[in-house]
Amino acid sequence: MFIETETTPNPATLKFLPGQQVMPAGTREFVSPEEAEASPLAQAIFDTGEVTGVFFGADFVSVTAAPGADWSALKPQVVGILLDHFVSQAPLFTGGDAAGIAVPAEQDVDDDPADAEIVAQIRELIETRVRPAVAGDGGDIQYRGFRDGVVYLQMQGACSGCPSSTATLKHGIEGLLKHYVPEVVEVRAA
Repeated sequence: MFIETETTPNPATLKFLPGQQVMPAGTREFVSPEEAEASPLAQAIFDTGEVTGVFFGADFVSVTAAPGADWSALKPQVVGILLDHFVSQAPLFTGGDAAGIAVPAEQDVDDDPADAEIVAQIRELIETRVRPAVAGDGGDIQYRGFRDGVVYLQMQGACSGCPSSTATLKHGIEGLLKHYVPEVVEVRAA
């Protein structure tokens, strides 16, 4: 088995591609060792002591190094952990059921039922145009709500805390949504 790595726009995060499915559906982010206890793989990566975030995508794992961590030493450790996990075909989550443990996309802002058609357009654009691009950078984006012309989104994985995430939200995603959905006046991070 060969695990490829890719850099991401976030200099603290590397994207690891094991060449097979990681998450059967959805994504999952771990931002603390306590959260990582739900996944033996995430827990093993946090156990290196030099990690502040692990993110599971459909076919990749993004790992965010702690400030001051040396990727030249950390990268082989993470590759070894990933190899051990995927070669042994160990379960991704404690109990083996990723679907039952995955965190649902909770909304921070309640959508107005009168905006149902606008919300459907926004969600469709996020799913078809935005999420694939963000996944290519080792992250994900979650819809959190729409109210008074403002779309609330949450960046995850490599995109969370990335120096260019504000530019991505404001110039990329906001421009796209405003173009296709005239009711959108702004995009904000949730």
